[in-house]
Amino acid sequence: MDERYFQPEIETMGRHDLEALQLRRLKESIGAALRSPFYRTRYGGAGITPDSIRTLDDLRRLPFTTKDDLRGNYPFGLVAVPMDRVVRLHSSSGTTGNPTVICHSRHDLDCWANRVARCLYMVGVRDTDVFQNTSGYGMFTGGLGFQYGAERLGALTVPAAAGNTVRQIKFIRDFGTTVIHAIPSYVFRLYEVMRESGISPQTDTRLRTLVIGAEPHTEAQRRKIEESLGVKAYNSFGMSEMSGPGVAFECPEQDGLHIWEDSYIVEIIDPQTLEPVPDGGIGELVLTTLDREAMPLIRYRTRDLTRILPGECPCGRTHRRIDRIKGRSDDMFIVKGVNIFPMQIEKILMQFRELGTDYLITVDTVGNNDEVMVEVELGDLFTDDYSQLQRLTREITRQLKDEILVTPKVKLVDRGTLPKTDGKAIRVKDLRNNR
Repeated sequence: MDERYFQPEIETMGRHDLEALQLRRLKESIGAALRSPFYRTRYGGAGITPDSIRTLDDLRRLPFTTKDDLRGNYPFGLVAVPMDRVVRLHSSSGTTGNPTVICHSRHDLDCWANRVARCLYMVGVRDTDVFQNTSGYGMFTGGLGFQYGAERLGALTVPAAAGNTVRQIKFIRDFGTTVIHAIPSYVFRLYEVMRESGISPQTDTRLRTLVIGAEPHTEAQRRKIEESLGVKAYNSFGMSEMSGPGVAFECPEQDGLHIWEDSYIVEIIDPQTLEPVPDGGIGELVLTTLDREAMPLIRYRTRDLTRILPGECPCGRTHRRIDRIKGRSDDMFIVKGVNIFPMQIEKILMQFRELGTDYLITVDTVGNNDEVMVEVELGDLFTDDYSQLQRLTREITRQLKDEILVTPKVKLVDRGTLPKTDGKAIRVKDLRNNR
């Protein structure tokens, strides 16, 4: 057995065989979906059956599934098995209406754990590792998703959950943690508290691997994480609608995330025209589940923006790679007719070594004009020099204008000024909708 692969027969499967597997599982998924009230109504009336699918290209003739469909059929309108076969559900917060609910059978949970284990094994995690999970448990899928995947590998798993940074660091040191899963913004919080406590990640801990996800982030931010903690940081992509973590993951090449095509069919579409985008072009990620029995989803619009990376990966895995998530089509904000994504702004900010990692974008209407304010914390390399502060502000403003085509107001603030959170970082406040 090749020790580089958790499941070599799947991970290195030839394209012809992989697509044949996808076609067979797609037919099975459509047959399963037709047992749910939602798809029975949507597909049954249109005469769609598993026999309607003769090739993978036939999938494009089927309608999309959206988050609104999940909310509109809350809670169990998309469940395709008897409820006594459902053993767990996860849901979103539902702060703006009905939450989205995803149900799982024992089969689904087993497949999910297997995918996460495959991801972790790919980046060198083994049964000799100590895996500390700083994700929230409960309805959030990052907690239990990584918990069961790490246990499947046989790693000693520390379900530390979110928050309590001092305790997290104590666990890292006392338990000899070698691998951590955390969101990018929280990693910097961990590093800050370590530094304030006189703890060196490189010499006072056994950390070597970091799994990051849940927040879009730039390559520059990833490199800062690696330099700060002295680890290799690997990007993870998942979403609760697709089970959670384990949808796609970086290999040691750190050049795109392998999306597990034995479990998902991936499409990239133009979010406006809904037409396919050629490989290499950025568009919205659309996913179809292939091995979920309790709640299959067909052509689910994720709203995440990415692209298929062309070419084969030197790691030997044949599953295609998606680029890191560029942002979300629904995170975009428009100022003076210009489409702006937070990641465009972060990309510029991360180029300045004088800056820290925390920033906040505020969009507001002043008079009759929309204005963008970018507040960003200064880093340790900045000296208390007013003229330097002015020059730095002007240069950041210039580069941001070149990137987003709108002149923002830039405000450099002291480290620790912007609000901190143990959950996902809040990057944009659009006050125009609150008036």
